[in-house]
Amino acid sequence: MVPGTRNPEPVTRNHSYLLELGTFPDLTPLAELIETGVSGEEGELIHTGYNPELDTYRALMNDGRGWMLQYEQKERKRTGIKSLKVRFTKVFGYFIDVTRANLSNVPPDYTRRQTTLNSERYITAELKEMEDKLLNAEERFLELEKKLYAELLEKISKHTPQAQEAADKVSMLDCLHAFASLAITNSYCRPEMHTGYELSIEDGRHPVVERLTRFVPNDTNLGEDAKIMLITGPNMAGKSTILRQVALITLMAHIGSFVPAKKAKVPLTDRIFTRIGASDDISKGTSTFLAEMSEVAYILNNATPESLIILDEIGRGTSTYDGLSIAWAVVEHIYRRLGAKTMFATHYHQLNAIEEEFEGVKNFNVAVKEVGDEIIFMHKLVHGGTDRSYGIYVSKLAGLPADVIARATEIMHTFGGEKQIGIAMEKKEKQRTLDEYMAEFGEPPTPGEKKAGEAALSKETEKQKQ
Repeated sequence: MVPGTRNPEPVTRNHSYLLELGTFPDLTPLAELIETGVSGEEGELIHTGYNPELDTYRALMNDGRGWMLQYEQKERKRTGIKSLKVRFTKVFGYFIDVTRANLSNVPPDYTRRQTTLNSERYITAELKEMEDKLLNAEERFLELEKKLYAELLEKISKHTPQAQEAADKVSMLDCLHAFASLAITNSYCRPEMHTGYELSIEDGRHPVVERLTRFVPNDTNLGEDAKIMLITGPNMAGKSTILRQVALITLMAHIGSFVPAKKAKVPLTDRIFTRIGASDDISKGTSTFLAEMSEVAYILNNATPESLIILDEIGRGTSTYDGLSIAWAVVEHIYRRLGAKTMFATHYHQLNAIEEEFEGVKNFNVAVKEVGDEIIFMHKLVHGGTDRSYGIYVSKLAGLPADVIARATEIMHTFGGEKQIGIAMEKKEKQRTLDEYMAEFGEPPTPGEKKAGEAALSKETEKQKQ
């Protein structure tokens, strides 16, 4: 039993996969081939000692002058000519220089190469051979090294299947070890995988964020009764973190890892679709809104009932009216056409009304606690929607100048505090036509839009009277 984990499983069953991982191919021949042939020294490709001829060229390149000095000393001793010198010129190459006074001691294997005023210059077979090697050592070295390297690769390639098998098993063991280490260290639980629809997470946590700061766990329940979770709440409350943690827990469960939760029931999921954050593609001339809509379109065209959809602030890249309309329509399409489990975080509090139309859409909000003029982010996901965004307070935390904060507060109060767009300033709205109401958000409405808007406005007005 693995200590420190939830739902531990005794390791007594015959895990054929683990037994297979424990059987490694014999890589000794490959290791010996690499150790004797491949050099780890800087500037060397083939190991010293692998090929005598290559070693000679390497030695010549590294210490050609040293060999000449040794040869000169050897010839002085052999001939008894103490003034004998081995010299080099670009015209005649290497030669042995003997003064005229010592010509009687020149051995028969010396071949005259040149006569000068004071000396004779000779060459020997050994010196000629070494001359050729010295003058062409680098060229021949590179040529031979390339040949030997190709031969070595050919020999190594015969062991490729065994090496790849071992690499695959080592990488898998490394992955499983990491999974086990995380599970024990961070109290992960073993997720219950199933072929049904329900995604249920008890005390779920974000695997990265919880390592950085004190983390508040949250429950998530997506099922037939709640296919779509609409999550409202102010910035900094933790909406995006909750979305990401659900996606990560689902992903971790599918790759065989334990997950950061007290308990998790995860259905087999074909794909995880996410639309989080905003980005422009300047190179393609793509705006933030167009990029957002392109991604949403891909999700709507490819998601299935077995998919998990994560959407964060859809529609914020355009006007409020357009964005709200698109967000509303997207939620309806997912519910009616796709049936995919969805978490939808938004600032459009008007979307809370969708819960009244569709039984499988549930409102949630990330709780905050008001203490005087301050608020405390509770980072806790609770049932029910909210119509408060606390935008001015968050702006204050961001460091906006005090006079800007004061003026924003003053303007907000003229609208009767934080109210939903379209029903703020209730008394004034009642005196305005629908055309005036909708003109704030875009082009004048079509007859069909006007009729639908009048119905919506009437409905919202009646709700305010209650």
